[in-house]
Amino acid sequence: MEETVDVGREAGGRAMLAGLLDASHLMPLEALPQKANEYARAAGFTDVLIYVADLDRQVLQLLTGPDGTPPATASNIRIEGTTPGRAYQYGQLTSSSLKEAAGIDWWLPVVDGTERVGVLRVRSVYDDDRAREDADRLAALLALLIVAKRPSSDTLARLTRTEPLNIGAEMAWNLMPPSTYADGRIVISASLEPAYRISGDVYEYALDGPLVHLTIFDAMGHDNAAGLCGALALGACRNARRQDAGLIAEGEAVEAALIEQYDHRRSVTGILATLDTRTGVLSWVNRGHHPPVIIRANRWSSHLKCPPAHPMGTDLGLPSTICREHLQPGDRIVLYTDGITEARGPDDTEFGIERFTDFLIRHHADGLPVPETLRRLIHAVLDYHDGNLQDDATVLMCEWLGPAVEATEPAAALTGLPFSDPLPFTRSTDQDGSSQL
Repeated sequence: MEETVDVGREAGGRAMLAGLLDASHLMPLEALPQKANEYARAAGFTDVLIYVADLDRQVLQLLTGPDGTPPATASNIRIEGTTPGRAYQYGQLTSSSLKEAAGIDWWLPVVDGTERVGVLRVRSVYDDDRAREDADRLAALLALLIVAKRPSSDTLARLTRTEPLNIGAEMAWNLMPPSTYADGRIVISASLEPAYRISGDVYEYALDGPLVHLTIFDAMGHDNAAGLCGALALGACRNARRQDAGLIAEGEAVEAALIEQYDHRRSVTGILATLDTRTGVLSWVNRGHHPPVIIRANRWSSHLKCPPAHPMGTDLGLPSTICREHLQPGDRIVLYTDGITEARGPDDTEFGIERFTDFLIRHHADGLPVPETLRRLIHAVLDYHDGNLQDDATVLMCEWLGPAVEATEPAAALTGLPFSDPLPFTRSTDQDGSSQL
């Protein structure tokens, strides 16, 4: 009898995923909550709510149906200090402390690859490993569907903002890659503030076989022209790189595009780097920017030294130099803009490079996922500046783990991926009276 029940449960889980996947081909994003609830019943889930994180990663916003009316019991949720927020921050399933008569409520992270999209709340009539496995798979499928429909959905764009974007931010967020990527060789994570009022900062990472390209640009100024410069620089760099240009040629392509468009009136600083994951050799060119920082063994950090060329767009004639550093497994390369280190507190003291690197080292030692460390860093910079940054503050971090793509366990731990094995569970009480599994 037990085996028959298990077979039925397994068929129900498959029916949930297959039905939702089949329906997704001809489904607008607004229909996703209704369809998720409809097909989730086959696996014993009586209520499903989907939340997505805002650009600032402070609030979880409820995805509603076509009429935009949320369920009476649902509302938007702060990430800090809540059970759903813990699921988002740490990548772990959390549950209510008490089982309701209608079932047990679980909160699960909704993660596409390693990009944290939001959280999922499911009410399950079952409380066992199979139900948790089905819930994890539902969350994974919903993440894929949300991300697939994101480029064409103004509904989702509005939902992920708690205030209007300026034009620079509208351009930048549609040009830059997701904030987190990982495989067995590397973990990459980035953060940028003020998320809603970007001037000229942009970042990029891209994979090309064993090579990982890392780029950060800081355009001169704090107006729409700065945003246009940042977008132009990123487009020119990407275009040159995809035609097999080297690091020096990429910088020259950016400079040529800026001079053609602005005739020496606008400039962009930046770091263009490539990491060979087979050997750990980092190659980079400095175009008038703050040098990269290496954090090694989670104990010390140092600036990498490289003769800087002139900012792109100024045509000052300083030569570009490719510099190299041989990394050790576990080394973290950190690229950043001056908005991070030059943010000033009420006493006019800068946040500073030492405070910046100490923050990264300390929070990594606490075992936080890398995306959560950067989320907290950027909000620490905001708090230090009394919530009102005068310049874009951007950080792009890449940790080299080694050459093996398949050795993914360290990367999963560093990015806070949901556990593939739901056992063992440990339960701890959260501040709102719920518990974490």
